[in-house]
Amino acid sequence: MKATRQPVLYVPHGGGPCFFMDWTMGPKDTWDRMAAYLRGIPASLPAPPAALLVVSAHWEARRPTVTSAPRPKLIYDYGGFPPHTYELTWPAPGSPRLAERVVSLLAAADIDAAEDPSRGFDHGVFIPMKVAFPDAEVPTVALSLVAGLDPETHLAIGRALAPLRDEGVLIVGSGMASHNMHTFMTTRRAEPTAEFIEWLAGAVAKPRAEREAALRDWASAPGARGSHPREEHLVPVFVAAGAAGDDEGAEVFRDQVMGAVVSGVRFG
Repeated sequence: MKATRQPVLYVPHGGGPCFFMDWTMGPKDTWDRMAAYLRGIPASLPAPPAALLVVSAHWEARRPTVTSAPRPKLIYDYGGFPPHTYELTWPAPGSPRLAERVVSLLAAADIDAAEDPSRGFDHGVFIPMKVAFPDAEVPTVALSLVAGLDPETHLAIGRALAPLRDEGVLIVGSGMASHNMHTFMTTRRAEPTAEFIEWLAGAVAKPRAEREAALRDWASAPGARGSHPREEHLVPVFVAAGAAGDDEGAEVFRDQVMGAVVSGVRFG
């Protein structure tokens, strides 16, 4: 049976285990709208995905590296949160077969890649996916960023992985469209992040060549470094944009959270 072509997403993954806490550092409903957006993802898809490929802002490696464990563990890579958040579960199966396919596609594009059978799912993977796919039944692999965070490198990775979409794989870039911890919860944060989010919404909606050119030069955008002193949380959108091909991009979620404007993007 032919798989249904999947879109490509760039989603916000929140702060630590934010969706699974009984308190927050802001108003009680701080994360509710983001959680509702994530929960709505399955219903927005053309068909249930055959698998998930999640590009996490919280994993960088010398070369693109993909998890290949059949049963990946969880990595609780956050600190200072309630004890129960270190006992969260999300037992989604891994997919050694998909991991092999990812490495093969990258190799065909002359991109050196590797599998990691010991790596688990960090919170950039399991926290948003636990909200979106709580039954943890969809086979899932995580893909690292490449050290140096070069935009063209990650656009090229996305282009190489685009065939997965026609195999029913949902490619998800997981980050935050603005991420400046130095101004967290301050009024100084909202203005530059609002400018940058507006720029990003325009950039992803451009035709392919213009979109990629804009993303390569993202650091020149209004509010860019005010939103991303270091860009690891933005880089997953480069992979998503590369995998989008000629499909149009659009901002499908926007909110202001603890002084920052954040967004979600869909291609296709």
